[in-house]
Amino acid sequence: MRILMVLLSILALGACAHAAPAHDEAFAIESLGDGIYVHHGVHLDIDTGYQGDICNASFIVGSLGVAVIDTGGSLKIGNQLREAIRKVTPLPVLYVINTHVHPDHIYGNAAFLADKPQFIGHDKLAVAMELRHEAYTKLNAKLLGEDAKGSELVKPTMTVKTTLELDLGDRKLMLTAHPNAHTNTDVSVIESKASTLFAGDLLFIERTPVLEGDIKGLIAEIEKLKSSPAKQVVPGHGPATKNWLQALNNAQRYLTLLLTDIRASIKKGESMESTMNTAAASEKGKWILFDIANRRNVNTIYPALEWE
Repeated sequence: MRILMVLLSILALGACAHAAPAHDEAFAIESLGDGIYVHHGVHLDIDTGYQGDICNASFIVGSLGVAVIDTGGSLKIGNQLREAIRKVTPLPVLYVINTHVHPDHIYGNAAFLADKPQFIGHDKLAVAMELRHEAYTKLNAKLLGEDAKGSELVKPTMTVKTTLELDLGDRKLMLTAHPNAHTNTDVSVIESKASTLFAGDLLFIERTPVLEGDIKGLIAEIEKLKSSPAKQVVPGHGPATKNWLQALNNAQRYLTLLLTDIRASIKKGESMESTMNTAAASEKGKWILFDIANRRNVNTIYPALEWE
């Protein structure tokens, strides 16, 4: 039940964070240049119909083949992503990388089984998938209906404990496994040719950051990402950007204030419900869906900080 509540918090994000095509239009792909492509998911509120297409799904084309980074929330979305890749290149899909365990990022994996790639994720991803399998199956059935069918949970065949280098021929990918932050299964990817960092949900842009892991860990990992040699960054949700240092600073500012305010409320003996109305209040207006996401963040973080 706890996992289900956290997922509802993360997925219940309404209104678009940026202009995005409707679901009945073509599966749009943005080229960032040098063989880097991103599909920006549509940010729908759970009450108006989560359709498995809310995260950024990316692919990198090298001289030897393709690496996919996150595959969407259903077999349907995964198939659309695979079809989009085939319109760009006939080269084989060599790697499918999941940046973390959340279902909006992993359930498109099944679309790539026939390609026989290496499925890659954090060293803790397989266990996390198994622990959440039942909850995710129920969540998908509730939210996706018919589109949940065939969305097989595909676990990693190769894992990242610290770092892992992959070869696409004319470019290398460096994968880094992070400690507990957005989740305990976070992986980031940086590729060498276009110097593009794929941050997964360690970074939200325009939309209020959310987490189920450790807020202190997330703040620390964001700080580490600032030393990246990246020229552009693809977040887990929101537009790709070359102004990525500012994006990281924005997320870190909000999270640091949220942490400070929750700690202060606990020290004063204020209830969690009361804290939901006051924590990080000065950030309202700077983030999309602040009210709903911020309240849910307090609900996640407050109980953990009570035991500091």
